[in-house]
Amino acid sequence: MNGLLKLSQLIDGLTERVGKALIWLVLIVTLIAAGNAVMRYIWNYSSNAFLEIQWYLFSAIFLLGAGYTLLRNEHVRIDLIAGRLSRRGQAWIDIFGIIFFLLPMAIAIMYMSW
Repeated sequence: MNGLLKLSQLIDGLTERVGKALIWLVLIVTLIAAGNAVMRYIWNYSSNAFLEIQWYLFSAIFLLGAGYTLLRNEHVRIDLIAGRLSRRGQAWIDIFGIIFFLLPMAIAIMYMSW
């Protein structure tokens, strides 16, 4: 059992480091978007390469940041409902969401990627 706890701590540590590293990608995407907008409005020049790199980096942020978001328990919820429930009720909503939404999507992505 200690081995599994140690593995869990290692995974959580890696997830934490990846999540904090992604903050820099958010800054880079923001600077690219701002630079592209400035170039488009001031010099009337725009490049699809800038738009493509924004989308690729956004995808990386979203995919790599999902684990960090779940680790921090900061994922999107319907607070109108979840806020009125007990901790146990909120946990059941999380379990339901993971089993019926997150898990099928993860399996579909894994299948299509293979």
